[in-house]
Amino acid sequence: MIKRLFVLALLALPCALGAQERPLVRAHVEPDSIMIGDRFDFVIDVEKDLVQVVEFPEFDIRSGEIELVESCPVDTLERDGRHLKLRKRYRLAAFEEGKFNLGVPKVLYADKNILDTLYSTDSVYLEVATFQIDSTSQSIYDLKAPKSLPFRFREIAGYVKWGIAILVVLLAAGYALLRWLDKRGKRLGDLFKPAPPLPPHVAAIRALEALHNQKLWQNNRHKQYYSGLSDIVRTYIAARWKVGAMEMTSDEIIEAMRGEDLPDKARMDLTAILRDADLAKFAKAMPDAEQNENDYLRAYYFVEETKLVEEPVPTDAKAPLQD
Repeated sequence: MIKRLFVLALLALPCALGAQERPLVRAHVEPDSIMIGDRFDFVIDVEKDLVQVVEFPEFDIRSGEIELVESCPVDTLERDGRHLKLRKRYRLAAFEEGKFNLGVPKVLYADKNILDTLYSTDSVYLEVATFQIDSTSQSIYDLKAPKSLPFRFREIAGYVKWGIAILVVLLAAGYALLRWLDKRGKRLGDLFKPAPPLPPHVAAIRALEALHNQKLWQNNRHKQYYSGLSDIVRTYIAARWKVGAMEMTSDEIIEAMRGEDLPDKARMDLTAILRDADLAKFAKAMPDAEQNENDYLRAYYFVEETKLVEEPVPTDAKAPLQD
């Protein structure tokens, strides 16, 4: 009988040792009593062997009651040889009043060929309190209507003073401007009149100089060069003699200008410019540099020789005597 008991004890010893070697799981909350809306920590501690593997659970969030704020990393609290003590902390917040049973936390455990789920020894509870309002000693009132205050001039006195000062400055500036215009024989409306148009020959000379500065024919753009040159001459003729030169052909312009009193050289220059422009625009001719410069000079001197010169207004030699 004693021998049989000894054998059973030997057989049960490995099981007992294996049961003692399984990780130990504990859980608690810090603190266990909070006010509504406050945060608290749900803590799970595991004591295990070095070679054992455990996996902490994902916290089961209660809809509208408890929310997960932060899942902290696993921390090692103690290490003694092969013995480890781990801690997993979940930061939560409660938004409902009452006493909650957070359940029995579980940890997944793996060791060699063993895969199991370990539970803590006790359930975890949390108490959430709210603020108590004593309606017997504190009365509830409606919102008060906005209070209207009497008007006070000193509230806008600063704005009035600055407004008067600015108005005085503007009036003084306007008076000075009228005096300045009066000394020069002008009126206020003259400041807003558009500038008078340039004389035809001045506009043509400026356009020719701008065309020359573009250096079109120097970059093998002969067609654009002669198109600009002929357009300037046509515009000048239309403004100078009131001829619809922009809508006429070259032959029509030459024929229309026969009735005008032009110097022979100006008439020859006009014919040469229009003929060379037609060849460059329609026959794709590419005149040499000398011809390009000569046509520019022909256009320039054509404008200078035919411009309208205004005669100066004669003035009396002596001013009339005053009484």
